[in-house]
Amino acid sequence: MTRAILFDLDGTLVDTRAASWQLFSETNLAFALGIDSREAFFRAFEGNFFESLAKLCPDPQRAAAVKAHFMELLRTRYHPALIPGMVDVVRALAPHSTLAVISTNGIEAIRRILVGADLANCFSHVFSGDVEPRKSVSIRRFLGDHRYAVHRACSPAYHDGEASHASLQAQDVVLVTDTVGDVREAREAGIRAIGVTWGMHSERQLLDAGAERVALWPQELVAWLRDADAPATSCGCSSGSADSCALPPAPAPAVRAAAAPPTGDPVREVARHRRERQLHTRLQAAAATARAAPGASMASAVSGPSARTELMSSLQRILREGDH
Repeated sequence: MTRAILFDLDGTLVDTRAASWQLFSETNLAFALGIDSREAFFRAFEGNFFESLAKLCPDPQRAAAVKAHFMELLRTRYHPALIPGMVDVVRALAPHSTLAVISTNGIEAIRRILVGADLANCFSHVFSGDVEPRKSVSIRRFLGDHRYAVHRACSPAYHDGEASHASLQAQDVVLVTDTVGDVREAREAGIRAIGVTWGMHSERQLLDAGAERVALWPQELVAWLRDADAPATSCGCSSGSADSCALPPAPAPAVRAAAAPPTGDPVREVARHRRERQLHTRLQAAAATARAAPGASMASAVSGPSARTELMSSLQRILREGDH
């Protein structure tokens, strides 16, 4: 039984090749690292990003500066597309296993991607590189506390079922990843690893590193990781639904009437504000008169949308003419 599935982010859930190189090329230029092509970038960072960076920049101070520069770009400007089909995979697995993201990327970039994809509440936990660079350390932390197995299927609440009280065993947990380095870290921590071929490394490379199998298509992950006797249900993740996997939307900004552009002339600015106050006062007076007028049909006509628009236009025209 697969109680918990840890997903790598870059190259596994999202298409990172073009997006990550585009940003790293700016870091490369800023620090003259000599990694001047996308292929060289992928070769240099085949394993854990932070370990590869330490080898590339033996000077710890320079390595820290390079890391800070690149992580800031990821935090603010990293917007990769999700791998086609992976949203359905996550939603199909979320009702049956505890899902978590484990990545060397920063927490803000991960949050932005998962919220944007309506998947935030499909994942019970996120282990990010700005908190712990080594994935094997995060995996051991996950295994070391049975409470990490708590289920969170498509709602903000954590469901503390019977399974979450049982200790996590290494064979209960699998890492899904696209890189040889991640497979090695998973094996180092004692858990299983499944590779995917649409990211950094080939099927042969992943198998040689210790992956138990390698997916050619996203839906293979559902066939392999969902129990055969489990109902073929998906979590109810859709924008606007009560059980959405996204975080609640931010409240819409209040609608405000468009203000006239500033003129730059202090005298004309004072006059403009005075006209706006006069217009507001006259509109209120007109509305009060309409409500007090005898006959419901007349009041309805005056307060209708077309009547208000006409009244607004007339008053604005009067005020403009009064300025000349």
